Amino acid sequence: MPAPYSTACLDWRERIVAGRSLIPAPIFADEAEAALNVFKSLRIVDAPGKPTFGEACEPWVFEFVAAIFGAYDAANARRLIVEFFLLISKKNSKSTIAAGIMVTALIRNWRHSAVLLILAPTKEIAENSFGPAKDMVAEDPELRALLHVQEHIRTIKHRITEAILRVVAADSETVGGAKGAFVLIDELWLFGKRANARNMLREATGGLASRPEGFVIALSTQSDEPPAGVFLDWLRRFRDIRDGKLEAPRSLGVLYEFPEDMIKSGAYQRPENFYITNPNLGRSVDELFLVDEWEKARREGQKSLVGFYAKHLNVEPGMAARSDNWAGAEFWKRRAIPLTLDQLIERSEVIVVGLDGGGMDDLYGMTVLGREPHEIELDAAAAPEEAQPGSAVSGVKRIKRWLSWSHAWAHRVVLERRKTIESKLRDLEAAGELTFHDGEADDSGWPIDIAEIVALIVQIRDAGLLCCVAADSFGPLGDLVDALDQVGVTVANRERGRDYLVGVPQGIAMMSAIKTAERKLANGTLLHADQALMDWCVANLKIEATATAIRATKQNAGDAKIDPAMALFDAVTVMATNPESARSVYEEHGLIVLA
Repeated sequence: MPAPYSTACLDWRERIVAGRSLIPAPIFADEAEAALNVFKSLRIVDAPGKPTFGEACEPWVFEFVAAIFGAYDAANARRLIVEFFLLISKKNSKSTIAAGIMVTALIRNWRHSAVLLILAPTKEIAENSFGPAKDMVAEDPELRALLHVQEHIRTIKHRITEAILRVVAADSETVGGAKGAFVLIDELWLFGKRANARNMLREATGGLASRPEGFVIALSTQSDEPPAGVFLDWLRRFRDIRDGKLEAPRSLGVLYEFPEDMIKSGAYQRPENFYITNPNLGRSVDELFLVDEWEKARREGQKSLVGFYAKHLNVEPGMAARSDNWAGAEFWKRRAIPLTLDQLIERSEVIVVGLDGGGMDDLYGMTVLGREPHEIELDAAAAPEEAQPGSAVSGVKRIKRWLSWSHAWAHRVVLERRKTIESKLRDLEAAGELTFHDGEADDSGWPIDIAEIVALIVQIRDAGLLCCVAADSFGPLGDLVDALDQVGVTVANRERGRDYLVGVPQGIAMMSAIKTAERKLANGTLLHADQALMDWCVANLKIEATATAIRATKQNAGDAKIDPAMALFDAVTVMATNPESARSVYEEHGLIVLA
């Protein structure tokens, strides 16, 4: 056995900026060399002059191939690194390299009747990999004698071992039963948009259970929308492996993306830095083409520009992805802090609960908005990582900070009616931020979502902090009104200013709350729990300008839900009126006794 090894790359930020390798040396150099001899001899037919990989590729390609095949322990017929993930910008010959790797694997494979799979999300992408593979065979007389190409079924068969390389399009062909010993998944980001992708990939890679010499390779560019589903799973896991947060020596990720400081500073937008995520710059990626596309995207507007950054620079779509997004989205991620509901209750002097829900195929969103009792200086609002309860400082303009936490509920029918977001909704369920139900009642007799919402409101009320429940006046208020009435939260209580229910007007009447929230995010006096649910909903908010006002409409958002974000605005509507504190000053300072 080789000496212990690690697949982490702790200094990747320095390496990628300096143009140094991100890929470790192969574990077994002889296996890597044998595979490279095959790989380098294959021809890239659609390149000028039909060069071989050996003649046309940058060193990083050979390093990646060496890492894959050099992880094979021939003495024990076992591959020590089984999973590989390559995240690379568009036009860096990803599909052609994929074809070369899999043809090499077909030639190097010793197992009779083995199945090798290239799994593509669409027929067009499948052709992008199969085309170069069949051309490699056609251009080499020795390979034509060894391998039989069957174009009509996108298959290449080894004449001696009878192993087959199949290229499968997941959108039109079944992968059931096609358990591969070697599997390459192309454009993983598109699989992330498929609700059944996890099961599909599990089925396709099931062959590795009895074939320890096999591997799974996923190739992808960045998603054009916030990552979701199986792509998000891989992205998070391989970032953690790379950063040393997760020890997984059987998995290796090679991620060409910008260091965080270059994203924050905007340095990624400068053409002189485009090389960082384009290791094939000057080869398959023409620098002038890239700059032309960037200039074109700048002229077309923010949406086109974000698409360019995602596909050509691997920049994950951020919160302010479009010019019609909510202005507060630009500051949203900066104001995220670790915060549970219990912590919010502990830190608040008064709380408003916002609720917003639609029909059966919508989310029922709840946002709890609390106000801290201590004032902070407006011009020096604490950064999220410095935000601590009671962080009062001296200053001329002082203001109390707001804290928010959110949750959502959904009837399972949404999974059938909104297939485009099913994988995202399941991610949120796994994170504990979304609860699915079937419309059934709990022991109280109320539907599950209403019962759980009321229970949380009662928890806040029993802590003596509830000012009111602010609900979308056009939402499904029937069950909610009745259920809250049974626990003493009613419209009639508004006179006493505590424990009341208020219907919040929507549309342009929400403009003040929208602008208040964005200003408080900008100046650091609105902090929120770090939750994927609200990250998604805030990114989905679209602002529509009318002749005299603005509004956020669910119709503009489409399948991409915004209900918990609208619940935040419902709560802001009331909190902005500066409701009286529910806590006594003596709770903080003690009772003063005068002699």
